[in-house]
Amino acid sequence: MDSKPSTTRTELLTRKAQLELAEHGHELLEEKRTALMHEIMRVAGTVIDNTERVQSLAGQASAALARAEAAAGPEAVQSAALAGMKSLPLTIDSKNVMGVKVPTFAHRGVARSFHSRGYAVTGTSLTIDEAADHFEAEVEAIIELADSELRLKRLVDEIQRTSRRLNALENLLIPRLKRESSFIQMALDERERGDHFRLKLSKRLLERKRGRSQG
Repeated sequence: MDSKPSTTRTELLTRKAQLELAEHGHELLEEKRTALMHEIMRVAGTVIDNTERVQSLAGQASAALARAEAAAGPEAVQSAALAGMKSLPLTIDSKNVMGVKVPTFAHRGVARSFHSRGYAVTGTSLTIDEAADHFEAEVEAIIELADSELRLKRLVDEIQRTSRRLNALENLLIPRLKRESSFIQMALDERERGDHFRLKLSKRLLERKRGRSQG
């Protein structure tokens, strides 16, 4: 149970100021939640588009790999793949989206020209280059998909936090401050009526006393 607040005018002014601040915070959080929802819908659309793109590019890359193996042989494809293998350093940065810090992937471009893939240009089937092009495009798309999925997850986490804070304001803090303000106001009004009654009673007693003394 809530402890009863002190029934003073100072306490009433404090409760009213707290209530005004809580209601203003509630309004700002409502605006933030609405903006976050719009952004989530936009990013969710990007995730769907990126997912479809990855699936499409994966299919193209698999088909290109099959053509390369049929034309140059599995051994030649594997040899070219080993020669062209390299690390792909990724760094995670962040940017501000709707007041929320969202992680983003930063990386150098995945796509390479045919002469920078590490295998000999002469004697290598063009189908191997075509397969490399498709797989590099797929990797690039996967990174973009992961980036958009991370952004979406961060925004969803933030809207959940915002909703919890809104619920706490709506169901706990604001109702409690309203109850306490009403309780203090009623106590002050009752006290004022009591003081007014005692003052009138004192005046009547004083008037009677004066009447007797004059009589």
